[in-house]
Order: sequence, then structure tokens, then C-alpha cells
Amino acid sequence: MDSYLDEKGQRNLETYLNHIGEVLGNDGRRASFALYAMGLFGDGERKSVEPIVARTCPTPLDTERAQDRVLHFLVDARWSDREVRREAACEAVGAMTELAPVESWIIDDTGFIKQGQHSVGVQHQYTGTVGKQTNCQLGVSLSLSTHQEHVPVDFELYLPACWTEDKKRRQEARIPDDIVFRTKPELAIQMLKRAREDGFPPGMVLSDTAYGNSGAFRRDVRALDLCYGVAVQGTTKVFCTDRLGRRRGDAISVGELSLKLPEKKYRRVTWRDGTKQKLWSRFARLRIVPFYDDKTPEAEREEDQWLVCEWERGEPAPTKFYFVTLPRDVSMKSLVRHIKERYRTERMYEEVKGELGLDHYEGRRYPGWHHHVSVVLCCYAFLIAERCRLFPPQVRRAKPQAPGPLRLAA
Repeated sequence: MDSYLDEKGQRNLETYLNHIGEVLGNDGRRASFALYAMGLFGDGERKSVEPIVARTCPTPLDTERAQDRVLHFLVDARWSDREVRREAACEAVGAMTELAPVESWIIDDTGFIKQGQHSVGVQHQYTGTVGKQTNCQLGVSLSLSTHQEHVPVDFELYLPACWTEDKKRRQEARIPDDIVFRTKPELAIQMLKRAREDGFPPGMVLSDTAYGNSGAFRRDVRALDLCYGVAVQGTTKVFCTDRLGRRRGDAISVGELSLKLPEKKYRRVTWRDGTKQKLWSRFARLRIVPFYDDKTPEAEREEDQWLVCEWERGEPAPTKFYFVTLPRDVSMKSLVRHIKERYRTERMYEEVKGELGLDHYEGRRYPGWHHHVSVVLCCYAFLIAERCRLFPPQVRRAKPQAPGPLRLAA
């Protein structure tokens, strides 16, 4: 790690590790955290406990002792993931917001590919990581994003009912008694509530259809005084509205509705520069009220909002649809730019997996998974903060630019 940091960067890292150490509150935990974090920062191809420790210890006996200490820190030691993650997030968000305000809170999930059936939460399930069903764990994440940077501040492991309802599995994986089955949208809301309680700068909540399709998720987001821009499936039903926001006509799927709109309603909008060319598509928007076919009380139902329909190049019809709760006077370009910010999450997953070993943890227990993820989030938060600090003051006053590579300058 020293080869990537100048003298000031090394002082920043030492100060940061001390802040995390104060939260951990124990010399043994502080030492194990520092050893594990520096191993994640390092160049090793595999970033699980055994190879990390082996690279730092001169003798087999030292290696065995250090490995026992780090495993105890990850699996058995009682320290607060929330408090450690909050300290790390404050470091990154503080540096990020010196350059630009927080714009988005992004909910997404990623797969941790596994062999066997003993890693906590593992089952044969779909993950966008490989684009199919496979044997894996699923982690749901909450990230905060500015126009320039993106940092994950929280993660939750999705536990299928076959884990939460199996007493033997719960005992073997050390799943706490208060952990019950929660859907991915419910886990997301849990993280959003924590972030609100911790006072992070608010932003628009963005998500894909796995979350946006849930009326309960959308209602809970608005109950937290947050706006959203969420993807929904084409089969999702809505009511059109008049100028006063009152619904009119019968409920209709957004896919059908998009085809009824005149072609002139679809405008070409460019939202950012891609690697080879500018990214653009055609969009139409109109005010709607989501349809409910359950017994949700009228007072709890959503008010009118934007439906944005996207007609991608080469497609015979619109294929993507979004519910957005921005004001009526927002421009189409601003609508599109906001809902397209979710792409940053994939880059973040690539970095925390490829650079910091997010998916390298080989333990099987619930506390160990969350402690490992917490250390990874701490490492990534420092890298993001340091990358922000590398921008000179004159750049901060200039037009926002794309961030550089994850690794720090020498």
C-alpha cells in the first residue's frame, strides 16, 4: 500500500485507521483490523484470511497465531458493524461532498458465487453478477453517489427462508435470534432507515425492478421523506391523471400505455459520455398514479408522479419504465440524468471485488460475512476519500469531471 501513497496519504491512512480503531475499542481488535485491512489493500491475488496472514508473517508458528487472531476478530469478536461502517462512510462522504453534493442513494444487489451448501445464505438463485441462476449468496447494498463519486455505506446478506426457518442451519451459521426472513426490498428499507437515522445527506433513491415493483418499498421510501426513481416492469399497472393529479380512466399496464403515446412524445435525450460514444435513447413522460390491486388503504396509496418510458435504439417498442417522484416542473433531461445514475453501482462492485476481495471471504458464518464486508467498506471508503482529496482546489470550482482510477497516486 505504501507504494500507492505519498507521505501525506500515509498520514491520512494512519489517522483513519486510528479513528476506526477507536470505534473498535480494543487493542486486539484494532491490531487484527489493521492487519486484515492492509491485506485487502495489498497486491495479493486471493484476499481471504489465510493468504493475507501468510504474506505478513515470517514463520509458520507466527502465521498460525496471527490467523487465529484474525479469525477470532471476524467470527467471534463482538463489535458493531453499523458503528464501524458509519465511521467509514463519514470519511468518504465528507470528502465527496467537498467536491459535489450527494445526489443519489442507490439500492442494488450482487452475487457471491459459492461451492457447496454450507456458506450462510447460499442457495441456487438468480444473480445479475452472472446473469443466471447459480449457487450463490446475495448481498443487498446501499450506496451514496455524487456527480463524481460513489461509495457503498451499508450491506445486508439476503437469507432465504430455507435458512431463517431451519433451526440447525441457524445454529451452525450463528444467525442471531432477532434475524428473521426479510425480502430484498425489506432489507433495503432497513438500510435506508439506518442511513436516515445516521444523518447522511439525502438523495434520490434509485433501484431496479426487483425493488421498484414493490408498492410497499415505494411507500416506505416516501415515508422516509425521500424521493425515488425506480425501474418497474412493463406489466405494472397505472392510472393516467388530469392536471390536478386526479386519476382518470381504467388501469392500464405501462407497456400498453407507452404504445398509445404519439411517437412525437418520445424525445432523444443524451445522459452521459460512454467509452466509445455518447449514451442516448428516446424518452416520453406523463403523470400517473400507481394502481393497487390489494387492500392498501386509500390514505397510504401513492400520489401522482412521473412515468418515464424509454425506447432504446433498435427496439420495436419501449422496453424500460420508471416511476419518478420529482416535481412537475423538472426538465426531461434532469429526469433522465437522475434515473441513469444507477450504472455507477456496477463499477463499484467491480472495484470492491477486484481490488479489495469483497467476494473472497471463505467463512461460513453470519457474523463473519458481515464483519468481512465491514472491513472491505472501510478500505473502499478510504480510497474514495483519498481520491477526492487528490483533486486540487481549482478543480473543485470547475465543471465536475469523471473520477480517475481507484488506485492512489504514488
